[in-house]
Amino acid sequence: MSNLKNVQPLEDFNWDEFENGTNVSISKEDLQKAYDETLNKVSEHQVVDGKVISVDKKEVVVNIGYKSDGIIPASEFRYNPDLKVGDIVEVYVENQEDKKGQLILSHKKARLSKSWERVNNALDNEEVIQGYIKCRTKGGMIVDVFGIEAFLPGSQIDVHPIRDYDVFVGKTMEFKVVKINQEFRNVVVSHKALIEAELEAQKKEIISKLEKGQILEGTVKNITTYGVFVDLGGVDGLVHITDLSWGRVSDPHEVVSLDQKINVVILDFDNEKKRIALGLKQLTPHPWDALDSNLKVGDHVKGKVVVIADYGAFVEIAPGVEGLIHVSEMSWSQHLRSAQEFLHVGDEVEAVILTLDRDERKMSLGIKQLREDPWEAIEVKYPIGSKHTAKVRNFTNFGIFVELEEGVDGLIHISDLSWTKKVKHPSEFTQVGAEIDVVVLEIDKDNRRLSLGHKQLEDNPWDTYETIYKPGTVHTGKITEMMEKGAVITLNEGGEGFATPKHLVKEDGSQAQAGEELEFKVIEFVKETKRIILSHSRTFEEAKEEKKAPARKQHAAKKEEAAAQINNVAAGTTLGDIDVLAELKAKLEKGE
Repeated sequence: MSNLKNVQPLEDFNWDEFENGTNVSISKEDLQKAYDETLNKVSEHQVVDGKVISVDKKEVVVNIGYKSDGIIPASEFRYNPDLKVGDIVEVYVENQEDKKGQLILSHKKARLSKSWERVNNALDNEEVIQGYIKCRTKGGMIVDVFGIEAFLPGSQIDVHPIRDYDVFVGKTMEFKVVKINQEFRNVVVSHKALIEAELEAQKKEIISKLEKGQILEGTVKNITTYGVFVDLGGVDGLVHITDLSWGRVSDPHEVVSLDQKINVVILDFDNEKKRIALGLKQLTPHPWDALDSNLKVGDHVKGKVVVIADYGAFVEIAPGVEGLIHVSEMSWSQHLRSAQEFLHVGDEVEAVILTLDRDERKMSLGIKQLREDPWEAIEVKYPIGSKHTAKVRNFTNFGIFVELEEGVDGLIHISDLSWTKKVKHPSEFTQVGAEIDVVVLEIDKDNRRLSLGHKQLEDNPWDTYETIYKPGTVHTGKITEMMEKGAVITLNEGGEGFATPKHLVKEDGSQAQAGEELEFKVIEFVKETKRIILSHSRTFEEAKEEKKAPARKQHAAKKEEAAAQINNVAAGTTLGDIDVLAELKAKLEKGE
């Protein structure tokens, strides 16, 4: 070893005695001294070179020329997996002897004492160094470099994104020192930097040969929501999601997977060829070109709903071949409705081809055509006079629109709701979504509309009322509604009548009020306009008139008799009698 010195013999040693086997008088102290002087002079806390004399999984034994060998944990040599017997290594003498008399050495401390200088030299000289990846940490890895814990960012492990950091733990790799913080003694290393220079040259060569339309093999490097990045051998290109397949793609994972090798065609690139647009679907013929040449209008096709909007649904009948089902072709109904009421994305549907334009690559489809148009034989299913149950769809001021079945609508006019009840608005009679019984009154096939009635389900009560409510008859009724122009009276025999305010005066002179039940005389009955005019006051006024009638007759007779007398007298009177006649006439006029 470099630290050993030539050992000089003892000057006073008696060689004759030693050779003749006679008693040699050498003290133990002298022997110890002679032994010690044949070994290295080792001081504690210094760095010396040592020779590896054995290596196993747990420890490394190193000889430094001392009376005992030193043992160092094998973990201190993890950065150097090629360590073997005979290698010269630096060691730091911690203790010449422990309690067991063992020489205590440390390789780690020996490295640390010189590591900072080495790391700085490696940065200045752009030197490639070896390091041992100890463990993972936030954002990267911890690397043992010359005994110093350096940081390896995740982005600096490789040129490709790393998906599993754990596979690198325990590996010895080559690195370049890229950054040192002298104040905090932080060291940042990179493995990516070693291969980037090589890749840059390779990249320039690839870019210089790129041409539009060129087909290259690449590896799927990254998958995003908008497309797939492909490594073309040091150069990355993007296959946009719309260029992955002729069909619609919602997730690129449906088409490719990470690390998959695929052929792509160069669609475009910028002047510096930094952004390269690639295509995958362009390597296969357009599906419209491969569409069955026998397919024609009227044929039935099957497909899946891929996109849906208010106005219709797009159905994919083959990858890249879609047809539009407009909402008006989903149902025979004429109501404005949304396509979502009929179909949903993912639905498997059968449809009829309505139009087909191979040049424009457009196709329109219909599903209502799979069912018979209910208006083709409307007179058979809904003949005039037939009775049905319909569903109320909506109201207008003049009536109720109802649906008898999908595509068959009808209108019940407000005047056809009730024979007797005066309906001001249809909402008073029923509600949207309710069922209502109807009878078909008229069929308008051209406008696809039925005229319906509800009151016609019952006999017309006005035929009966005509015999009951004859003018002059008296009936009992209840005032159900008071208005400015009069009152509505519900009659006990059925139906409603009307009385003006002057016909609502009671015998005591007071005005009749809502809720009162009184006798009413029919003044007028008009069947055509369903009008019954009533009067309460007539019921007692005419009775009084009848009582006064005899007195008026007697008075009239007297007047007639007196008049006769005057006439008789006048016939034979003279001018002198005129004054007498005048007096008699005055008495008659006074009723005497």
